Amino acid sequence: MAEETKKNELFTGEVINAPKTKPWLKFYAKGVPESIAYPKVSLYERLTQTVEKYPDAPAWDFGVGGMTSTYKRLLAEIDKFADGLAAAGFKKGDVMTIAMPTSPQGIIPVYAVNKLGGVASMIHPQSPPPQIKMYLNLSNSTWALTLDALYKPFKEVLSETPVKKLILSKLPDYFPPAFKPLFWLAKGRKIAKVPADDKVIWFSDIMKGSYPKMETAKMSPDDTAIILYSGGTTGTPKGIELTNMNMISEGMQVTAWGTLGPGQSMLAIMPIFHGFGLGVCVNTAFMAGGKTILIPIFTAESVAKLVKKKRPNFLVGVPTLFESLASNEDFKSADLSCLTQTFCGADTLPRKTKEKFEAVTHGRGAKCNLLEGYGLTEAVTAIMAMPVDQYREGSIGLPFPDMLAMICKVGTNEEAPCGEEGELCVSGPAVMKGYLNNPKATAETLKKHADGRIWLHTGDLGKMDKDGFFYFSLRLKRMLKVSGINVYPNHVEETLRKMPDIEDVCIIGVPDEKQITRVKAFVILKDKSQANAEMVKKIQDFGMANLLKYESPRDVEFRETLPKTLVGKIAFNTLEKEELEKLKAAGKYPFDKK
Repeated sequence: MAEETKKNELFTGEVINAPKTKPWLKFYAKGVPESIAYPKVSLYERLTQTVEKYPDAPAWDFGVGGMTSTYKRLLAEIDKFADGLAAAGFKKGDVMTIAMPTSPQGIIPVYAVNKLGGVASMIHPQSPPPQIKMYLNLSNSTWALTLDALYKPFKEVLSETPVKKLILSKLPDYFPPAFKPLFWLAKGRKIAKVPADDKVIWFSDIMKGSYPKMETAKMSPDDTAIILYSGGTTGTPKGIELTNMNMISEGMQVTAWGTLGPGQSMLAIMPIFHGFGLGVCVNTAFMAGGKTILIPIFTAESVAKLVKKKRPNFLVGVPTLFESLASNEDFKSADLSCLTQTFCGADTLPRKTKEKFEAVTHGRGAKCNLLEGYGLTEAVTAIMAMPVDQYREGSIGLPFPDMLAMICKVGTNEEAPCGEEGELCVSGPAVMKGYLNNPKATAETLKKHADGRIWLHTGDLGKMDKDGFFYFSLRLKRMLKVSGINVYPNHVEETLRKMPDIEDVCIIGVPDEKQITRVKAFVILKDKSQANAEMVKKIQDFGMANLLKYESPRDVEFRETLPKTLVGKIAFNTLEKEELEKLKAAGKYPFDKK
């Protein structure tokens, strides 16, 4: 009762003016600054500053084969790749789509492209041909990079895109010699040989060549460096333009918050097409002189073994990862005293998962707690988190140094009273430049307030207490989080409606213990007599061919009709409520507290 009274006292109903007073500063952990001096340079130039300080420190460890690189070698390989690209015709302003797993061949080109004044457009390596075509055209990419194993889906659509050159890499390019035959026996021999193709350049050939040395292109801190993607609430994907300053500031903010530095390491679990993966797991380490342990494909089993073997200090991921690790026998038997900080983001962390994970880690020597954070791709990724020395039930934490946050009354720029639910808005150096070639969407999201600042209206509902701790409620935008990855129901529905068998469809998220949320499709067929298991498979196969794996419906339910709102739209929230009630009635709701 006393705890509830204290919680109520935190929500005073007064307008605190959070951007001006920054009530959260007094709760910063020791050593975390209010502000950081960001160098006004390009992303590549910021990396060179790290190399100058720590040339012989380990920069990356390729978790699969165990190959490592110092910062000095990393920069040499970035420079070599940049020289080779320029010799092949890459010039300032060119866009390269990178569809790679988390690997040296996926990381090196990001910084090489930046050195030449280009833009790296990051997409999922398993994207099906229709999505590849869409991304290449949306970004106006004249270059693309992917694995040899993924040549076929790219080849299907290249003629319908601006791409002039396709760079192919083999995953074992950075495996130690002893490991390559094992890969060939397990997977390599199954990869189809790439036929002669005038558009193809091999990554390994570029790295073997000799070229004129290229000067670093002049870039403004506000020039676009990276394009990441939002699936789009209307079914149309949006390219998110992130500048040099966005990437640098976010990396340095996370470094300051988590005290990451030389001699420390972080597992790069999240993929590099995701802001969490590229912005936190890789670039943050490079801003600080730490080591990133690159994991191209991960499972809870592989992560558990790597934690045991590589002994990382920082473990960041999504709720599903921590839930799986807490149940993994290798993880539960490992010496976990190496872990100094663990952070969870990209989705709401269930209390049950937090307690389960901490019970394991505390029992195996780790002194840190699992802390929750919040972020969105429109601000690279993480922009607030719980301080390392505190915990408040349900809170997503405090804004990072130089980031401002407040709750606005929905549909306005007016700050809401303390404790009142409204739209979470953020401002600061990590906020995106805008949506690529989409001024309308940009204007709807980035708004200039009376204080003269540009504020990002996140589309998420939340509230703030009087101490400046923020709390996430729900999304105003229709979006699902599947294993921490954004899934936009409208996009999935539009894709499935292209099936000649489907008259109408509604996509919802269903609570799932492993993925937090799984995708379910409610389908009305044109021919109702075809509502059978064979049609379910046909719909799922169509989804897998045209959508990413985590977007495709795991469950399909046929309906004669779908509930409608008063204005005639499908009432997806009615279906969500029905599913939730069914799960709870059956005792199968996975997130009930112990």
